Amino acid sequence: MNNILNIIKNQTLTYEQKVLSLARAAEDSLNVLNISKEAQEYRDAGIICDLNEGHAPYRPRYVAPDYEKFMKHGSGFLGLEPPKNIWEAVNNLLILYKHIPSITSFPVYIGNIDTLLDPFVIDEEDAYKAIKLFLTHIDRTITDSFCHTNIGPKDTKAGRIILKVQRELQTSIPNISMKYNNETPDNFAVDAIKTALTTAKPSFANDEMFSKEFNGNYCIASCYNGLPIGGGSYTLVRLNLDGLAKKSKNIEDFLNSILPDAVKRMAGYMDERIKFLVEESNFFESSFLVREGLISRDNFTAMFGMFGLADCVNHLLSAKKQHDRYGHSEKANNLGYKIIEKLDEEVKNHKNPYCKITNENFLLHAQVGIDSDEGITPGCRIPIGEEPELHEHLIQSAKFHKFFPSGIGDIFAFDETTKKNPEFILDVIKGAFSQDMRYLSLYCSDSDVIRITGYLVKKSEIEKLDKGEQVLRDTVVLGLGAVKNQRVLERKIRKND
Repeated sequence: MNNILNIIKNQTLTYEQKVLSLARAAEDSLNVLNISKEAQEYRDAGIICDLNEGHAPYRPRYVAPDYEKFMKHGSGFLGLEPPKNIWEAVNNLLILYKHIPSITSFPVYIGNIDTLLDPFVIDEEDAYKAIKLFLTHIDRTITDSFCHTNIGPKDTKAGRIILKVQRELQTSIPNISMKYNNETPDNFAVDAIKTALTTAKPSFANDEMFSKEFNGNYCIASCYNGLPIGGGSYTLVRLNLDGLAKKSKNIEDFLNSILPDAVKRMAGYMDERIKFLVEESNFFESSFLVREGLISRDNFTAMFGMFGLADCVNHLLSAKKQHDRYGHSEKANNLGYKIIEKLDEEVKNHKNPYCKITNENFLLHAQVGIDSDEGITPGCRIPIGEEPELHEHLIQSAKFHKFFPSGIGDIFAFDETTKKNPEFILDVIKGAFSQDMRYLSLYCSDSDVIRITGYLVKKSEIEKLDKGEQVLRDTVVLGLGAVKNQRVLERKIRKND
């Protein structure tokens, strides 16, 4: 009751943020999951973390509707006919977005909007006005930076307009990924890079890699999550490898006993969350998205997250000096690879009947961290402050990306001189993807919009919140915590050398 009253009295929360916080408090007052004693032990220790999904799952964590089908057929439930022009197209999408659930209560995927809107770009000046209002509306109403859209890999008129508008608006929402492959024109990619150096988006997704894994039917949602279109992910739970390493006697004990046991505990906990959602919550029986074929339970999977690999490796090796640590030492990097290889093997040994789209397997995900994480590194990344030279960083990081079809990424901050030579960054992206890097993000050190981990926040809004002022976007709270606890403003600045 004190928690509910504190939410009601909180002066820094907007009305909408209070309503969402009160709903979470209500859900967390329940106790409906059959959690094993062993899993609960690790939950209490912070080794298994459900990322505040709530105690009674009543909607999937991530939903990725088939927006192409919606544009083609409209919606009987919403009383919408298929759009005939650009204004009807953006209006229909904005209406649908209000009805897409997720863990945040905002849509985490809003479509490949360039290909959705491009058929309606007849008069480019009219389309520019419509798209600018469309993107402004999204930023002001979907006030959560985990809202994500995709563009590419093909060059489109709508895609060019979207990039131009983003440079003008300088908004943190929506997050954007460009699907990039060998057929993406260089001048389109350079246009995207110029936008990223201004607004920290788009990031670049290795389209060839994702397409092979998802049979061409994938999206990038939320932070950088690869998910099947027409489905999504029931849940994302993460494993703290650093905390787990501290329970082991040595490397062999960690690999052969502690890690496999932890996977069993966490997979069992994920099974319980999925079972309640599918069998008890009636989400799939009651959603019009299912009835109209925009999503199907058969297209949902679940994400087995991990974080703290660098800290885990450094602990197991008692590595104090930088040349002995993860990201710099061949021995440390090889151990990191061996740990993820073993993790992948153990996760694939577990089967869940409700994850048909991924052969009843959970997908590995390199989780980007949360605002309360302190002194622990996201996913498989090299700790901030210990980054090697750019080419070494790319080669080291890329080795891990094949294990994480549901998302892994690295972030690179560039200095302002790079704006004069965006082709340099395109060469970096091409080189990284040739090494099977899956996902790469960049921003400029002088930009107000910055990438925290997998999401975007404005530095100016972080400063406002830090002074106790209200901010419109709820993810600024996470950004402020990350700035204080994870040193995200101290990333190594890369130069055009």
